[in-house]
Amino acid sequence: MKSSAKNIQMTTYEELLSGGNLVEPGGNGNVQEIPLSEMFPFKGHPFKVLDDETMQDTVESIKAYGVLVPGIVRPRAEGGYELIAGHRRRHASELAGKATMPVIVRELDDDEATLIMVDSNIQRENLFPSEKAWAYKMKLDALKHQGVKDTSRQLGEKYSVDALSENSNDSARNIHRFIRLTELLPELLQMVDDKKLPFNPAVELSYLTREQQRELMEVMGELQAVPSLEQAKRLKKYSQEGKLDRNVMDAILTEERPAPVQVTLKNDRLKQYFPQTYTAKQIEEVIFSLLELV
Repeated sequence: MKSSAKNIQMTTYEELLSGGNLVEPGGNGNVQEIPLSEMFPFKGHPFKVLDDETMQDTVESIKAYGVLVPGIVRPRAEGGYELIAGHRRRHASELAGKATMPVIVRELDDDEATLIMVDSNIQRENLFPSEKAWAYKMKLDALKHQGVKDTSRQLGEKYSVDALSENSNDSARNIHRFIRLTELLPELLQMVDDKKLPFNPAVELSYLTREQQRELMEVMGELQAVPSLEQAKRLKKYSQEGKLDRNVMDAILTEERPAPVQVTLKNDRLKQYFPQTYTAKQIEEVIFSLLELV
């Protein structure tokens, strides 16, 4: 019998919130006020907490109304609590001059905590590529621990990525590509966040060894050039063949690039092939999925 991603029993964010294992000290209900000083960040938390305009809006809201949605924490063996969901709310509460924040205390293992941490953040708009990359990687690792038994590692990973896509706006293919970004040097991944290195070439460069990536960064700096998608694919090919060195990098990055090809698809023609309810993003995903089969 063939295995299927649907056979993986995932615990959703909502199920974990409403399920058992809730700590209720003193019988005061599910939500309790915990000092900010007793809350510690989730280990390896991939989402950035920035002092941007959105954060300032959150600070003003907390000053006026308090924290409307409780955070989620779990007790730490060494004392205090590990913050699972609510890092931005905690920071905003601190900026608002609050000493405590309402939270729900949960007894969770590492995998359950990771699933909640990722699911409570991954649907946010305007996430950086690095945030998605590490969040998906952490969630994939948690799913692997939960396991697809009696399958090969490669097969189990495929089904886990399929399961990730069932609770995400990203396709399984794109999730796999985001996870590839975790193989980049931090400096290259930061260039992706800063939009100095496009996403697709970055995915191809993730297949280079770390030493090759360091050398490529030096060449990129000297030439003030960033690989195009086709150049990145060639760099990957030479790397896999064991032929990539500084001279090859220099030759590829200094070659004359062909003029980009632009194709415009008219809406009236596209509507003949897609349901009216499809968004532009859904249409794009279908088109590129079909192109992958060519």
